[in-house]
Amino acid sequence: MPRKYFRKYLPDHATVREHRFLRPFQALLKHPNLWHLNRHSVAGGLAVGLFGGLAPGPVQMGIAAILAVVFRVNLPVAVITTLYTNPFTWPPLIFAAYEIGSWVTGGNGAGYQEFAFDWQLQPWSEFPLVFGKWLLGLGETFLIGDLILASVLAVLGYAAVQVGWRLYLLAYLRRRRRRPR
Repeated sequence: MPRKYFRKYLPDHATVREHRFLRPFQALLKHPNLWHLNRHSVAGGLAVGLFGGLAPGPVQMGIAAILAVVFRVNLPVAVITTLYTNPFTWPPLIFAAYEIGSWVTGGNGAGYQEFAFDWQLQPWSEFPLVFGKWLLGLGETFLIGDLILASVLAVLGYAAVQVGWRLYLLAYLRRRRRRPR
């Protein structure tokens, strides 16, 4: 069962609840679905993580954790899933979100502006500021596309886990029936 594999790597819920930074939220972290590895909780955790992973900026894990607590889905899965966005995956995701937003709003991309960061002359400490201004410059077209893309990824992720878990279970039962008694 996949649960046995994942249980080795996920932290114990008591350990997480007793962490010094999380003590104020101890009452919120007591719901059993936040820690159980079942088909619905893991699928919901993946969906929440996929949705929260497309939030611009360094708040992705926080958003995924808050949504996991609100929807009572697996918290560690939700937080770990946000790691699918990284410096290599952000450019195509931003482009896809902008294109989806442009298609939905009927824009022709006139609001798109080039990313103006001189990689050789500007110091790296200015990169987050320039990147933030560029994202804000994309405006509502990007925001609408980002929300749509995040929602679609969340639905597809939820469905993929539900179907995959079910297929794994059926294959397991089929193998078990074939075993000699």
